Amino acid sequence: MSVERIPTAIVLQLVKDLTRRGVDYADVRFERILHESLIVENSQVKPISLFETAGVGIRVLIRGSWGFASTPHLAPSFLRRASAQAIDIAKGSSSINKKAVRLAPVEPVHASVRSSWQIDPFEVPLSKKLDYLLWAEATVRGPKPIKRVTAHMDFTKSTKCFASTEGAQIEQRAIESGAGLEVVAQQGAEVQVRSYPNSHHGALAQAGFEYVKQLDLVGGAKTIQHEVLQLLRATPPKAGQTTLILDPTQMVMQLHESCGHPTELDRALGQELSYAGGSFLTPERLGTLRYGSKLITIVADATAPGGAGTFGYDDEGVPAQRTELVRDGVFVGYLSSRESAARLGLRASSGAMRADGWDVPPLVRMTNVNLEPGDATLGDLLHDVKRGYLLSTNKSWSIDDQRLNFQFTTEIGWEIANGKLGAVVNNPLYTGITPQFWQRCTGVSDRKTWRLWGVPNCAKGEPVQLMHVGHGAPYARFDGVAIAPAR
Repeated sequence: MSVERIPTAIVLQLVKDLTRRGVDYADVRFERILHESLIVENSQVKPISLFETAGVGIRVLIRGSWGFASTPHLAPSFLRRASAQAIDIAKGSSSINKKAVRLAPVEPVHASVRSSWQIDPFEVPLSKKLDYLLWAEATVRGPKPIKRVTAHMDFTKSTKCFASTEGAQIEQRAIESGAGLEVVAQQGAEVQVRSYPNSHHGALAQAGFEYVKQLDLVGGAKTIQHEVLQLLRATPPKAGQTTLILDPTQMVMQLHESCGHPTELDRALGQELSYAGGSFLTPERLGTLRYGSKLITIVADATAPGGAGTFGYDDEGVPAQRTELVRDGVFVGYLSSRESAARLGLRASSGAMRADGWDVPPLVRMTNVNLEPGDATLGDLLHDVKRGYLLSTNKSWSIDDQRLNFQFTTEIGWEIANGKLGAVVNNPLYTGITPQFWQRCTGVSDRKTWRLWGVPNCAKGEPVQLMHVGHGAPYARFDGVAIAPAR
């Protein structure tokens, strides 16, 4: 089948069959995903990955218990078998389930949604994409300390059809594009890495090939070549408490780990304890906990243009929305599903239920978790800092199972002395306790500095699901933060 074709009639017939079988609720989700990954390393083109996957996931609710089954086959016999399996699992679960599932209401809709793109990356000649990667990668290579240069591109095209026994019928089409560079340099025992425009494959957007062109990999190549060589000669920061300014690339990870994950309501209700821990943002703290300073407002915005966590409707048919998680420093909201919202007594789901493919059930996932901009310029944030550091681009992280105690290292930092940026520092590590850290925020930069980044590998669930999410952030300043050399 063409990647654009959606077997809507098959999905609707399945819903009718499940209704006749007397389920309390059911939804059927067809999904087809086409993914291309290109990697060039040290002038060599790595094996090209191009795969397509498609199938149907069936979720049923019987006597307050879930059942789920899936199949890649669209022939009637396979679909009947998957439906029967989902029903059998739900009935078996209901015999031991002590707490019946309830669902918060949602208005069923008929809708068709298409993301925005100018250039379909799958229509761009492979030779053109590889030539650009080779050009960018070659621009970084040269000086002897540089040992490895990697350039990559990733493209995804998805088509989805969702229907439910409540009457929802939703079709969605989307394209994502991403690209980046990484350079590793070594001099003696010292090894340094520098990424562009962000680390962890974090330059990703719901857009076409035009987004890759806008990233300007060749222009960024010279910058990271210069910086990685500087890092080999640099010294680490001095240990102690100081003022830190985090740039938007590092704010991505700070938001992800210390706000995005703890505001997932299933985690706060204890449903993720066996794998990825819980959350300090427990329900009794909703609306009362001082999460950060009054400068901090954090939203989950599934409507943000171009976000990797942007969509029209989640995998329960709930419309995309903008939900405040932290308002003026106070914890006020969760990322939720219909089930978790009902369990907490919320009026409705925040529309955060998503699966990373047709063969797994949806989970509560981040959308675009963004720090709202303030009104300062970067110069304003620097102005009265007598001594501190500006840190950029996440390198590694660690956080406890309640999302409280954390440490982050970044690829690069710069000294701040009397309001001015100074020498590069290497291996900076900072630590904190989540609410104390955010309460120490004393400045947030303006909309001009705000940038929305994609994260393609947010892990959650058993078996693990990797979700694409987004984070928008400006620069932010924090006083009295502990910093030290990473080694």
